[in-house]
Amino acid sequence: MDLKAIVSETDLIFFSLLLLIPLFYLYFKHILSKNPPLPPGPFAWPIVGNFFQMGRQLHSILANLAKVHGPLMCLRLGTQISIIASSPEAAREVLRTHDRELSGRFIANAIPLINPKPNNFSLAAAPECNDYWRSLRAICKADLFSAKVLESQNHIREKKVRELVDFLGSKEGEVVNLGEAICVTYTNILTNAIFSVDFMDFEGKDLLIAGTDSSSMVTEWAMAELMRNQDVMHKLREEIESEIGTNIVKESHLSHLPYLEACVKETLRLYPPGPLLILHRALQTCQVMGYTIPKDSFISVNIWAIGRDPMVFNDPLSFKPERFLDSSLDFKGTNFDYTPFGAGRRGCPGQPLATRQVPLMLASLVHSFDWFLPGSMKSTELDMNDHFAITLKKKQPLQLIPKRRK
Repeated sequence: MDLKAIVSETDLIFFSLLLLIPLFYLYFKHILSKNPPLPPGPFAWPIVGNFFQMGRQLHSILANLAKVHGPLMCLRLGTQISIIASSPEAAREVLRTHDRELSGRFIANAIPLINPKPNNFSLAAAPECNDYWRSLRAICKADLFSAKVLESQNHIREKKVRELVDFLGSKEGEVVNLGEAICVTYTNILTNAIFSVDFMDFEGKDLLIAGTDSSSMVTEWAMAELMRNQDVMHKLREEIESEIGTNIVKESHLSHLPYLEACVKETLRLYPPGPLLILHRALQTCQVMGYTIPKDSFISVNIWAIGRDPMVFNDPLSFKPERFLDSSLDFKGTNFDYTPFGAGRRGCPGQPLATRQVPLMLASLVHSFDWFLPGSMKSTELDMNDHFAITLKKKQPLQLIPKRRK
């Protein structure tokens, strides 16, 4: 054996030992630790951890990993520990039992709301549930999303939805990007409620809508599922007509339309706007389900996985609103089989608004128009793939042709 070969083999052995040192360190640290172990998870490489196992469809990847490693799973992204809860039981532990210890946030470079003072974080990004956060939360509950305030603004929502119906009526027989039109309406509902002005128009040729808010995504997904399931569309339309007749849909009608509510709930089960709840941060080390969650770990709940779990919902991949007709599941986050708006102190404060405007919009679209797919496309050919960022939207925008109903 020549000298070069010996040197090369020695370098290889030395490099291999360098890679093994961190593994031995972690192993002996675990053996000597008095705390329970971390939750199980896939093998994490030194330095990079599980980074290369992640991908664009993160909600789906994590759901598949949870099938192997369990409902409370540990991942390492570099040196950062991340815990993923993927069952109702694990969600309950994170969002209720240990709500206080796991209520922190980590959002890098959180953007101030009004000025660059350090404490002016948004409600979602506030690193801890401190007095400032509680003040913002109280404002949301009392001045933005209380039942009294929302009731006083129902004429705004009804007016903007009628404007959308008029716009779509002017496009009869044409292909319409329904998601974009819906987004404009929801944006103007919100800005009119706060500022009394429209921020967007339907014909804004130079306007690039980079994304849609939660309500517009849910409505677009609901319409896509109704196009694929014409029996559900027909049943929903019958309910609306029996209650409303030829009148305009108003918010006062919504409480008398249980199948409409079931359709919205079923859409949120399959397509929660935030499939992974915004990251929580452990404010202190705690024990969850017999495992250690170290301080400053990231924690998230995969509500997309829970909504599609056959142990939780029968025939979970089918769109069946009937499953909610005799169900006690609601939007309040008290039953962890179904938490589309989160739960606990970090639950979505805008839930009361969303659960008013989405049914109003959906009922108006179904009641006012017959809908057709472009060209010779069949309902079975409709692209239902999703695109995951922070929110879950359709990969391909929903393009439909409206025809006014008489």
